Formats: sequence, C-alpha cells, structure tokens
Amino acid sequence: MKEWMNDMAVINRLKRIEGQVRGIIRMIEDDKSCDEVLIQIGSAKAALHKTGQIVLEGHLSHCLIDAVHEGTEEEAIKKLSSALEQFSRIV
Repeated sequence: MKEWMNDMAVINRLKRIEGQVRGIIRMIEDDKSCDEVLIQIGSAKAALHKTGQIVLEGHLSHCLIDAVHEGTEEEAIKKLSSALEQFSRIV
C-alpha cells in the first residue's frame, strides 16, 4: 500500500461513510420515508465522491511525481487515465 494511503484522514472518512451506509440500512429497516432515505443516500454518495477526490489528489502528488522521477511516467499516465475513467463513471 502506498504511504499516503495510510493517511488517517482518508480512513476516518471511509469509516464515517460506512456508518452512514449502516444508518441508511437501519432507516430502510425502520420503514423511514423514501425522501429521507434518498437524502441520506445522496449524502453518502457525496462523501464517497469527496474521498475519491482526496485519493486522486494523493495519487497526483505522490505516485505521478514518483513515476516522473523513476522515468515511468508513460505507464503512470495510462494507469491514471484508466482510474479517472472509472472514477468519472460515478454518478
């Protein structure tokens, strides 16, 4: 695992998102209204997207720069392009 991936801020964000999803499950089990559930789903989705942005920033500032120093930037750019394509599919 890359050094920046151990960043507790990212891990803590993901744990909060995990808690949000558990809360959504409880809401459905408790037969909460659809609009309340959808609002919480939107909130969890936004939090997950923001976390993805943070991981992407980490990738740019660490992995891509390392690749330039190692002379493997073409391979790193291909991987980044693929990752961006996958990330951009999140709607």
